[in-house]
Amino acid sequence: MKKLILSLSALSGLTHVLPAFAHEAIEEVVVEGRREVLVGEARTASEGRVGQMDLALRPILRPGDLLEAVPGMIVTQHSGSGKSNQMFLRGFNLDHGTDFATWIDGMPVNMRTHGHGQGYTDVNFLIPETVRTLNFVKGPYHAELGDFSAAGGAQFSTFSRFDENIVSLGLGENNYGRVLAMGSVDAGPGALSGVLELQQYDGPWTDIKEDVEKTNGLVRYGVEEDSHGWQLTGMFYDNTWNSADQIPSRAVEAGLIDELGSIDDTLGGESSRYSLSGNGYLETDSHRSEFALYAIDYDMTLWSNFTYLLDEPVLGDQFQQTDERKIYGGHWRGYWLDRGANNHLHHSAGIEWRYDDVDEVGLARTVAREAYATVRTDAVEQGSIGAFYQLDWRLTQNLRTILALRGDYYEVDVSSDNPLNSGDDSDWLLSPKLSLIYSLNDVSELYASAGRGFHSNDGRGVVQRVDPVTGEAVDQADFLVRSDGAELGFKTTWLDIWNTSLALWYLELDSELVYVGDAGTTEAGRPSERWGVEFNNHWQVDPVWALELDLAWTDAKFADSAPEGNRIPGALEFVASAAVTASLPSGWFGSLRARHFGGAPLIEDNSVKSDSSNIVHLLAGWSNQRWRVQAEVLNLLDSDDRDIEYFYASRLPGEPADGVEDRHYHVFEPRQLRASVTFSF
Repeated sequence: MKKLILSLSALSGLTHVLPAFAHEAIEEVVVEGRREVLVGEARTASEGRVGQMDLALRPILRPGDLLEAVPGMIVTQHSGSGKSNQMFLRGFNLDHGTDFATWIDGMPVNMRTHGHGQGYTDVNFLIPETVRTLNFVKGPYHAELGDFSAAGGAQFSTFSRFDENIVSLGLGENNYGRVLAMGSVDAGPGALSGVLELQQYDGPWTDIKEDVEKTNGLVRYGVEEDSHGWQLTGMFYDNTWNSADQIPSRAVEAGLIDELGSIDDTLGGESSRYSLSGNGYLETDSHRSEFALYAIDYDMTLWSNFTYLLDEPVLGDQFQQTDERKIYGGHWRGYWLDRGANNHLHHSAGIEWRYDDVDEVGLARTVAREAYATVRTDAVEQGSIGAFYQLDWRLTQNLRTILALRGDYYEVDVSSDNPLNSGDDSDWLLSPKLSLIYSLNDVSELYASAGRGFHSNDGRGVVQRVDPVTGEAVDQADFLVRSDGAELGFKTTWLDIWNTSLALWYLELDSELVYVGDAGTTEAGRPSERWGVEFNNHWQVDPVWALELDLAWTDAKFADSAPEGNRIPGALEFVASAAVTASLPSGWFGSLRARHFGGAPLIEDNSVKSDSSNIVHLLAGWSNQRWRVQAEVLNLLDSDDRDIEYFYASRLPGEPADGVEDRHYHVFEPRQLRASVTFSF
């Protein structure tokens, strides 16, 4: 399967409100709980939807943990709570989101040409209680996804209004505290809604206080009618924190620090995000249009130190990454029936645009967060426009095909402090997609899908001519990098209680994206191939009890040959998660969740592998119409397994000038208890 024969595919899908053409009229699909099987709607075996009822029963340490509702997704952290999570899916070490597209209410979260990494995905501004649904897809078969779509994507949709007004207080170990207030009131023809979240947290670390201070909120006014609706939303987020980064194994073994200690205790970050967005829709019996506009003001500063004394033996290797930008964009999507074809033809089309005005994206050398030398600083203007058309054609009573074509055009203009690294470039890409769906019966379907996706490379790496550190000539990276994939799958519901899906998939990528921390940019890596199997299950045993089991196995390798080997560092081979949940009529509820991920190669020849990791979380509580009381025991079994692990050279005092190659890791946070009380009125 060296080259895929690709046609056209995908569909509307991942929008704020997902239309379903099950009848002549276009209907809104409203889902309260988990419904991964979506028979009659799904384009592939690996897409699904999770609702607030399910999300509310998930114990979470950080907002990013909500993404683990996507089966097979692993979300970790190697730094402070305010930093974007590290993510793993389908044999990708996604870093902070390189090949997984994330959206919230029609606004993209992934950052292009970012100070810390291409595709940087920070969802710390997400308030879990506001999420209505999480729609997810996997693979490059979905026309609504453009950039960062090789592994798939997720769309968070928040409630347009809240049915209840609530005030919640949460307390926990390590000085954890959280206050949440949210609610809606009728105002004129619509509803005015507001949310305010305040959070603090010191963490379990032995030599630093994480000192998280987060302010988060949302204000929304919206009108919803049968044929039309709109909403205007303002969001604000501000956070500061200290970081306990990954540590070298040899420092722990020598007793220099313990597993909760740090080599550099002056690391951390600060970030803010302010946005104004508008969404709306117009609907008739045979047509629906959706539109969105947004403006985002974003700032981030990170202080990190991964190699200690390797590059700067006197002052140390601490560095500062800065990103300050404004983002403007929007989209239109339309869905309509072809009544002249007996409603057997369903059309979808869309157009989207985005413009990033980056005032500063930079890298500096620092000591205790004080800058003493600039490595590089750039201003970047980057814009894109994408469009797609999709045809959903019911060929027979049991067979339908979904054909689509997406086109994307990108431009970038970089103004660098080094004129040799200034410049502009542009690129475009067509992405055909195809899905065939055969209905075995009312509850079972077979799927065959193929398509092309892509990720963009950092605009600085696209135009630069010399290394900003050494001054040596460098190769320029391709602007847009193709990914071609295919999938076979099956979904069914057994006895109305067991939803199950099975997917066999394949993906090839023209080049892996490599982040070069000391240069503050990305470069093109080697081509790669991945294939794997996913098996997902959800049993609603009875109205009270539910069981979940998700399994995923992946084989990931570089597609070329090289002396150092062909294994992809950080590509997890096996992932498993399981859960037992209960919601009793008496008001008691609970959830026990376990997660396992197996070892992964840490270097290309597979001679060094990470250890496997296991963690279990527990949530239990009671609620009635006014009160909700719950407790979470995070890391219930007090596992000291590793949240993440790397292998590279670093240098501690007294070590050789070229450093020591070693495992560097970040352990799970020890067991901790959190409790909350919520009052509804």
